[in-house]
Amino acid sequence: MRLRRCAAALPVFLLVASLIPIGLSSANAVAGERGTALAGSDPAVMDEAAEFQRFELRLGTFVHDSLSPERGSADINGEILFAPFPRTPGSSANWLVPRLHVGATVNTAGKTSIAYAGFTWTYDISQRLFIEGAFGGALNNSRTGPIAVAGHNAMGCSASFHEAASVGYRITRAFSVLATVEHSSNAGLCPQNRGLTNFGIRAAYAF
Repeated sequence: MRLRRCAAALPVFLLVASLIPIGLSSANAVAGERGTALAGSDPAVMDEAAEFQRFELRLGTFVHDSLSPERGSADINGEILFAPFPRTPGSSANWLVPRLHVGATVNTAGKTSIAYAGFTWTYDISQRLFIEGAFGGALNNSRTGPIAVAGHNAMGCSASFHEAASVGYRITRAFSVLATVEHSSNAGLCPQNRGLTNFGIRAAYAF
C-alpha cells in the first residue's frame, strides 16, 4: 500500500522532467527564427524579443525548514531556467507563458535535500521589479515510510510536488537578486506528509 501511494506522486516529476529536452530544442529553434524575423523591427521590440531568448542560472543559500525537526542548518540552491516557449512581443499576457526549470537544494548538514523540475511564471511589476511562481515535481533523499525518524522530516515518500514563490530585482540586464521561498510535500498521497519549506536569497545571471 505504501509503495502504491509513493508511486502516485512519481509520475508528476517524471512528466515534467520529460518535457525539458523538448523545451530546450524548441527554445533554440525559436531563437533562430526570431533573430531573422526581427532584423528590421523596432529596437524596443527587438530588445524584448532578446529577453525571450535568454537562459538563466541561479545560485543562493536557504534557511533550512526553520520550524521542523531539521531546523538549524543551511541549504545551497542551484537552478537553471531555460529560454521561454514562444511569446508575442509586446503582449501583456506574456507572463502566462512559463519557462522550464531544473534545480536542486542541497542541505549542508546531511538533512533532506531535493532535486526538482517544473515551470516558472514571471510577472514584471516594473522594468526592474518582478515576482515569480513555480510549480513542478521533486525527488528527495529523506528517510521515508509510515514511521517518522527523530531529527528528520517525515516526508512520507521520495517523490513530491514542488512549489516556489520569489520577489526579484534586476540590478542590470544580466544580473538580478531574488528572495525565494520553496515548499515540497506529497499532498497526502503517502503515509506521512510533514513536507519541507526553505527560504533565502539567490543571485541570477541571464545569458
